Amino acid sequence: MYFSLPIEYRQATAEDLKSRITAARQKLGSRLTILAHHYQRLEVVEFADHIGDSYGLSKIAAAQKEVEFIVFCGVHFMAESADILTDASKMVYLPNPLAGCPMADMAEIADVMAAWEYLQQFGGAKRIMPISYMNTAAGLKAFTGRNGGLICTSSNAAAALKWSFEQREKVFFFPDQHLGYNTGIKYGITPKQMVIWDFSRDDGGLTESQLEKSRIILWKGHCHVHTNFLPEHVAAVRSKYPGAKIIVHPETPHNVVALADGVGSTSFLVNYCEKAPAGSIIAIGTEINLINRMAHAYPDKKIFELSGQTCPVCANMYRTTLNDLCYTLENLKDIKPITVPEPTRSDARLALEKMLEIT
Repeated sequence: MYFSLPIEYRQATAEDLKSRITAARQKLGSRLTILAHHYQRLEVVEFADHIGDSYGLSKIAAAQKEVEFIVFCGVHFMAESADILTDASKMVYLPNPLAGCPMADMAEIADVMAAWEYLQQFGGAKRIMPISYMNTAAGLKAFTGRNGGLICTSSNAAAALKWSFEQREKVFFFPDQHLGYNTGIKYGITPKQMVIWDFSRDDGGLTESQLEKSRIILWKGHCHVHTNFLPEHVAAVRSKYPGAKIIVHPETPHNVVALADGVGSTSFLVNYCEKAPAGSIIAIGTEINLINRMAHAYPDKKIFELSGQTCPVCANMYRTTLNDLCYTLENLKDIKPITVPEPTRSDARLALEKMLEIT
């Protein structure tokens, strides 16, 4: 996909863009709401009506009644979900159409369908519950809905797992193996009861015995940001800052999660920083824009990135700029909104509504 802003937006100064964005918001008034994920740039977040993680923003999108335009400063799968959860009178826009998700791309619909076909011999939907992480394309959410499953986010993965095991014997969790594994451990599933389906290998690289004995089948996928963090980073922080608190996102590998003081969604990380007493030292294992925003918001606390030597930035979240936001708000009538066609829309909605229902 090719995308380029008109030159007047590319050359505009930050102050000019801010002034024009403010004017456009005032002109649209209550017809508009701007949603921004926690990982967005600080200057973009400042214009958001609502800030949150993917679960929280999904709830907010679903609750919109009066607005006509939802501008979602995030990535493509988030805007798709907002479109699915709102009625036809709402128009959802993604300011930068190139903002995707590498993790979501690790679960191609053809590969997942091939895996599901193979899993039919182990009971299929009679025994296995599909759980699709929010970080998937609408087509996979629809597949999940058609087979009685649900969507989860890092905020509600434990609740999704509990609900699934109340219905069926096994769970097929995709695309993030680390979130699935960490949630399984939290639920009480042993490592031996979890297997990783490698989509690049025949039969997922697993034996029939492994699949039969498993309780959770994890897709081989990951977030390139959260796999930056290592146990030695934790050791270095604890050595340099005795008493420091280390908090990480559950997309982080388990050998780091097991050493952390707190593990949770982006909303959890934000709330932790907010509630920590003045003088706290907090190292965070997540995306750098969120960490920088927390350090900016709470100057009375020392808040920094866990690794100390990498820059864990989500390039796709970082794509959205003031330039993109300004162009979108000033040209809503000329921009193609994000739309999910039927029957994908209805099938995906089943899985998303189940997510909201169980939490």
